[in-house]
Amino acid sequence: MSESRGGPGRRRELRRDAIDNRDRVLAAAAAAVRREGTAVPMATIAADAGVGVGTVYRHYPSRDALLGALTHRSFQLVLETARRAAALDGPPIERIRFFLERTIEHGSDLVLPMHGGPAPGDQATVALRDEAHRTLGSILEQGRDDGSIRADVTRADIVSFGALLAQGLPHVPDWKPTARRQADIYLTGLLNRPGRPDPGR
Repeated sequence: MSESRGGPGRRRELRRDAIDNRDRVLAAAAAAVRREGTAVPMATIAADAGVGVGTVYRHYPSRDALLGALTHRSFQLVLETARRAAALDGPPIERIRFFLERTIEHGSDLVLPMHGGPAPGDQATVALRDEAHRTLGSILEQGRDDGSIRADVTRADIVSFGALLAQGLPHVPDWKPTARRQADIYLTGLLNRPGRPDPGR
């Protein structure tokens, strides 16, 4: 016997559509906020997402709710990238390289406090941020312990530089190659070269 139009199959389809709409809204909002700032009209976000403004408000009843969701999504991406970096084989400096390269790739999706986004205001987002920082700190600590990375480098250095790489300069038309070059230079500076004084020791 086939399901009616209002049966479980139809409800699953509607739920899938709702999730797709939410994801489109978040992706469009991230791009719009980076382009125009946090005051970008909700109608602009709706138009960019290809949905009605009512759909945006149905998922996010206020601008603060939408911005909070963007921050949460950003820290989810950062934590996922940090965990993937930590799970890699190889020297700590190469795991940090992986983290920075993936941060550059995710750049258009990251709306972080350093870029004008709101600071994490709920416990779930704060937990994501803190876990990401701890994960990066564990990679860095391995490099400091084995002497391959300068002892004065902190996880805040890695976090701050990653956030800077994620934000393209407006006058650079193709930011990713430039960001990768900056990352290469930065990573070379992290290395604890024999014969070079290490201010952290």
